[in-house]
Amino acid sequence: MTVNLTAPVTSLYVHVPFCAQKCEYCAFYSEASSGELINRYVAALVQELAMVASDLKPRTIFFGGGTPSLLTLAQWKTLLQAMEKLHLLGAAEFTIESNPATVSADKCKLLRDFGVNRISMGVQSLDEKLLDRLGRIHSRAQVFKSFDLLRAAGFDNVNLDLMFAIPTQTMEHWRDTLNEAMAMQSEHLSSYEVIYEDDTPLFAQLQAGEFSVDEELASAMYEELISCSTAAGFQQYEIANFARDNPRLPSHACQHNVNYWRGGSYYGLGPSATGYVRGRRTKNWANTQLYCEQLEKGQRAIESSEELSPLRRAGEIAAFGLRMNAGWPFADFQRTTSFDLRQEWQGEMAKLQAHGWAKISDDRFHLTPQGLRFADAAAEMFLR
Repeated sequence: MTVNLTAPVTSLYVHVPFCAQKCEYCAFYSEASSGELINRYVAALVQELAMVASDLKPRTIFFGGGTPSLLTLAQWKTLLQAMEKLHLLGAAEFTIESNPATVSADKCKLLRDFGVNRISMGVQSLDEKLLDRLGRIHSRAQVFKSFDLLRAAGFDNVNLDLMFAIPTQTMEHWRDTLNEAMAMQSEHLSSYEVIYEDDTPLFAQLQAGEFSVDEELASAMYEELISCSTAAGFQQYEIANFARDNPRLPSHACQHNVNYWRGGSYYGLGPSATGYVRGRRTKNWANTQLYCEQLEKGQRAIESSEELSPLRRAGEIAAFGLRMNAGWPFADFQRTTSFDLRQEWQGEMAKLQAHGWAKISDDRFHLTPQGLRFADAAAEMFLR
């Protein structure tokens, strides 16, 4: 694999671990927390940013969580001013995840003034009962109000995040949410099937027999998502992601995530964040208190670090790239990893094609629409 040892890293992910309350389905590292710990986290994050700034020239920045928009105006100002001093602003794509209940006109203006140009809003559903079922803190009315605030502040690249196959959700509920979401005319749509992760209230309820999973309905909802979004002018470019414009890679595709799927390097900062820089993967401690303590001592809060073998990393890159509709052009894969997909994974590719889940052409390998539905199972075959 060709690794440039001198060029600065161009992607930055920052994890903000705070939420107003934990959602029923969430397995990400997050916590409901006090203002004092958040202030301490912001100071620690500024320290961590300073430690890597000399090796960063961000083209994409993504603040995820948790709920980044939960930070106060003062906390955001501290962070963004520090990033400005460290010459980390000016990214072509600067995304912040937000909850509709924590969007304000003042916050929108501040973010725009410092170069934030993309907002990903966690809508999940536009049905009040289902929002309550998921443990969300926002109402449907707040979704529309927040969207209007974002537009008024000049945000012209907004993603709406939706979920389907929610317990008790019917096809009628799903169609209603999709139709209302399409009418909002956002530039991007992300939509995920509910996943039942260990150690979440939703998983415990499933185990206790409070509801059952209807795979057939989930598949039908996924088909409805593709049909409805396509009719509204979106192009699917990854299993769960849809954007407007060019079908191969729409101009409103999330460039930060495309970097992940195409095997690019990125710094991951904040509690629990993972990074991948020059062949080495790091993972920060998933503990905000410990994260702050480490940085207050003047050291990175890295829990683990490993160097992947070229073949193992190439297998991961193959697996991630198959999530995209375009799959892997053979020349691009070889340029990225130094491996030929047709040699190292010939058997796996043939098996998927025979199953109807994939297609091999002269220049590329990609999953079929049916294969995309089961992309995780297909991707596992490429891991080494």
